[in-house]
Amino acid sequence: MEVFKKCGYGIFYALALGVSIYAILFVTVDWVGSEYLKEKFSLTPLAMYLHMVGGSIALTIGAFQLNSRMRAKSIKLHRTLGKVYVTAVLLSGSAGLYLATNSMGGIVAHFGFGTMAFLWLFTVSIAFVQIKKGNVNAHRYWMIINYSLTCSAITLRLYLPSFPWLFNVDFITSYIAISWVAWVPNVLVAQLYLLKTKRVSYSVQRTIDNTLST
Repeated sequence: MEVFKKCGYGIFYALALGVSIYAILFVTVDWVGSEYLKEKFSLTPLAMYLHMVGGSIALTIGAFQLNSRMRAKSIKLHRTLGKVYVTAVLLSGSAGLYLATNSMGGIVAHFGFGTMAFLWLFTVSIAFVQIKKGNVNAHRYWMIINYSLTCSAITLRLYLPSFPWLFNVDFITSYIAISWVAWVPNVLVAQLYLLKTKRVSYSVQRTIDNTLST
């Protein structure tokens, strides 16, 4: 069982690093990336740069921040990287929120990507506030939810080439569906994990209730 677990972690880290490297290459190498994205980059270079680079930093750092063994070795490093992660998400998420307003696929895609960007910003903000208050359980809860949204960078790139082939639909139809499918299942899986491992304690649930009621 331990071997399979390590193998799963290895695959995940490889995917996170691979997507991050792709994002960096996209903004630095002319021939990397689709023609549509390159055209979009030329129209909104600052937003695309912040979104791609910030997202790649968050994806890479987050993969190690949630590792309990690494966190236990150096809490000081964990805090420093956490600040970098929050900054990266805030920059990338803000740019993503702007880019969502003119994404390909019309209003459904705009709303899908826009909702994802908003929740990405919202959850990282709550996580940051909770750790400042010393509520470690609530902080961890919201960071796991937040990182599940960060991982939409991975699922998006897995779904884009596979959806048209699996469901025999055109690219635009796939893109519209992926604007939601890339992140909603991620959040549901994260929530199921939290419930299964009983990490949603009373204090965390109270934080959720207070947040939603304000």
